[in-house]
Amino acid sequence: MIARNDPVLGIHGYALALHSQRMQVLAANLANADTPGYKARDLDFSEALSQASDPAVPLRVSTTHAAHIGASDAGLPGAAAKYRNPMQPSLDGNTVDAPMDQARFAENALSYQVSLTLVNDRLSQLQTAISGIV
Repeated sequence: MIARNDPVLGIHGYALALHSQRMQVLAANLANADTPGYKARDLDFSEALSQASDPAVPLRVSTTHAAHIGASDAGLPGAAAKYRNPMQPSLDGNTVDAPMDQARFAENALSYQVSLTLVNDRLSQLQTAISGIV
């Protein structure tokens, strides 16, 4: 489990894990865009990250609505994958909106890169401090 507020990396290590999990969920949506009856899911990244910054909030998956995913998401770093309400559901019951999921995936990938850059910069600073070589 990744610490929510690591003393070295801050919230960025946790953000990387959340971005990675969201990419997996969005990729599953895109892979099942033509599967009849498939229900699209997504993570509320901002909600999970705000909970992560509050030490009083326990780091666990909670099911607060019948449409939420249950124990199968126990490996998530702190966000529950939730079903999305489709803007235009298809006749076969599939709720994937491929163009929207592609846009969300691209946006999430960019955010992942930003978090990764911040973590790499922090690790580089630590390496410089430890070695004393500039």
